[in-house]
Amino acid sequence: MPSTTQFIESKHIVPEASGAFDYTMRGLLSFCSNIGPGTRVLDVGCGNGLGAAEFAKFGCAVVGIDLAKAGIRFAREACPTGRFELLPADSNMLENLGEKPFDIVYSLEVIEHLYDPRSFLAGCFAATKSGGQFICSTPYHGYLKNLMISMVNGWDKHLPPGDDGGHIKFFSRKSLSALLTEAGFQNLHFRGLGRAPYLWKSMILSGTKP
Repeated sequence: MPSTTQFIESKHIVPEASGAFDYTMRGLLSFCSNIGPGTRVLDVGCGNGLGAAEFAKFGCAVVGIDLAKAGIRFAREACPTGRFELLPADSNMLENLGEKPFDIVYSLEVIEHLYDPRSFLAGCFAATKSGGQFICSTPYHGYLKNLMISMVNGWDKHLPPGDDGGHIKFFSRKSLSALLTEAGFQNLHFRGLGRAPYLWKSMILSGTKP
């Protein structure tokens, strides 16, 4: 059986940016108004490292973890100033890294692939310093979008059951907010990403650690 934090590699290791990367990265940076030299950033599920490379442009000290060997290889090429390690995104991630907590911890389009999102969020909470920020994106599944998919009989295409790996958790704003709150994050802020309101492709939430 794969690790509880294992997720499919194919969408994360391609060296080119995708449309999803474009709108998730814009959403991520919209929450990060005070980054610069000295800001310590952890990318949880860093994939090909393109997100980390964006933070490096601001002079941030970037660390990334991932379970895809190819992803780590691409990340080290995309962001030579960063540190990238082959590690699971679980409750022990900070201890395994041997780092102090970070100013910003973020994870883009990862949590939907995980068997144990609570362990993932516990690790993200521990990795965030007091007063620091955690930011998480995932595909959006709200009432109107789910209804529209059902009306056109689109679930088999939207979530192909024959695909290997892929998404195994499906979040609404309410359900993801509840998990972040349970993990200890406060002052949650939400934005929809891609497509028209309430039919968003993804969503992004930001919270702070007390």
